[in-house]
Amino acid sequence: MRFNFAAATSAALLVSGVYADDAAKKEETSSVAEASTVAPELPTFTPTKLKAPFLEQFTDDWEKRWKPSHAKKDTTGQDEEWAYVGEWSVEEPTVYKGMEGDKGLVVKNAAAHHAISAKFPKAINPKGKTLVVQYEVKLQNGLECGGAYLKLLRENKALHQEEFSNTTPYVIMFGPDKCGHTNKVHFIFNHKNPKTGKYEEKHLTSPPTAKIVKTTELYTLIVHPNNTYVIQQNGEEAKTGSLLEDFTPSVNPDKEIDDPKDKKPEDWVDEARIPDPDATKPEDWDEDAPYEIVDEEATMPEDWLVDEPTTVPDPEAQKPEDWDDEEDGDWIAPTVPNPKCADASGCGPWTKPMKKNPDYKGKWTAPYIDNPAYKGVWAPRKIKNPDYFEDKTPANFEPMGAIGFEIWTMQNNILFDNIYIGNSVEDARKLAEETFFKKHAIEEALEKADKPVEEEKPASPSDLKFKDDPVTYIKEKLDLFITIAKSDPIEAVKFVPEVAGGLAAVAVTILAILASVISAGGSPAPAAKKVAKDVKATAKDVKDKVAEAAASGAEAVKGEATKRSTRSQQ
Repeated sequence: MRFNFAAATSAALLVSGVYADDAAKKEETSSVAEASTVAPELPTFTPTKLKAPFLEQFTDDWEKRWKPSHAKKDTTGQDEEWAYVGEWSVEEPTVYKGMEGDKGLVVKNAAAHHAISAKFPKAINPKGKTLVVQYEVKLQNGLECGGAYLKLLRENKALHQEEFSNTTPYVIMFGPDKCGHTNKVHFIFNHKNPKTGKYEEKHLTSPPTAKIVKTTELYTLIVHPNNTYVIQQNGEEAKTGSLLEDFTPSVNPDKEIDDPKDKKPEDWVDEARIPDPDATKPEDWDEDAPYEIVDEEATMPEDWLVDEPTTVPDPEAQKPEDWDDEEDGDWIAPTVPNPKCADASGCGPWTKPMKKNPDYKGKWTAPYIDNPAYKGVWAPRKIKNPDYFEDKTPANFEPMGAIGFEIWTMQNNILFDNIYIGNSVEDARKLAEETFFKKHAIEEALEKADKPVEEEKPASPSDLKFKDDPVTYIKEKLDLFITIAKSDPIEAVKFVPEVAGGLAAVAVTILAILASVISAGGSPAPAAKKVAKDVKATAKDVKDKVAEAAASGAEAVKGEATKRSTRSQQ
């Protein structure tokens, strides 16, 4: 009885410890889950008091400034004709809303061309000033293929917003663009050639990557009068450089160019090395010698089965029931590799293998030598570039009269908001602090809460939970004890104390407690009966294993003691 009492006590402690641990973890998990489901308190949008040459927050009077285009897109050289049929709306976000009452301009149609613009109160002339372009983009449905960039249009009194299109002259194009593997934040500016008066697009050579997420993202472009620029994403620097160095084609052309009239002389030798004309093929060089020859020294392996075929009829194959010998012919079973050949070096007729011919040299060719007539690589002479100019201040962009979004996208519900076009880096930052930075953290928290939480898998028996799977819990704990006990029973008791002192009795006691917990005074449910049955079977199996482990462990200890005793007597 003393042994059974100890076992029962151990079992009770094991189960009570398990339930206490599970209860604490459940309470903790419940608290975290409850906290994550509570909707965060959203800040309320308040129109800014900041002033700028152009500042747009899409308040109720937005339609006085913004006009959608109904023009047709210029598709010269293409068979299809496109029109800007995409619709626009001003509304609050529907995905991860981070601020109450904060509305933005929204692209409403997928797989459609959209164009809309707003004129500035007066033309913005950035000459000699810092230019700051900042706006928010919220890709509520993500972005697989399409643009979300803006254009600052060249000042033109003849500009009609209803006719805004892809051919409307612009000064700067800035913002994210993604399709397939292409993913970039565009920065393109149109530069006027002071000699010809023609405009040429200058593209940022290595633009930063756009962040394709459903939260609001802030894009900022800063161009200083000293021709340096900074691109920021969410207020942090993503790219910086010089207008004179980082764009293709370069702002200023080369001072010298190749003379188009210069031609390479007919006798010009530009081959640095030639075959040695004095070299001759050695007399012992046999060009006809084969690459491989028969290995005459090879012998057939002793286990080679000459009389066995490499394939045999499949013994498991059966003639189909609907097979008609008269119509289909005699049925022949399909063949399979001969199983006897798997255990031998090979089957069937044996032939001597091939080996590399040591006398093989291949086709002879003369070795190469330096060409005595070599004159070097020919290049046309350089002349002064007649179109050369030097623009030392490309940051003096031409005056801008309007802003426009002219995009095609496969995803709708792209939202634009809080646009700043001006000359103050500080004011642009203040606007971001009033709007973007207040809602961005909330949106990220909502996005994180929206993702499914993956349950951590137990890394070891000590991470298992009794209530999740009682049978597995018991088996893993006992198997661990048995494994250690086979080599050292004492160490097993120390390492897994909760299963020491009569493991079979522990399993039976857990079964009784489990049955009482599940049924709670009533008849046990079918699932509970099954669990109890499984635990009972496990307990019996474990009892046998424990006896075996204890015996083998005792023998191991006894043997070790005998060795030590024998050594001490020598």
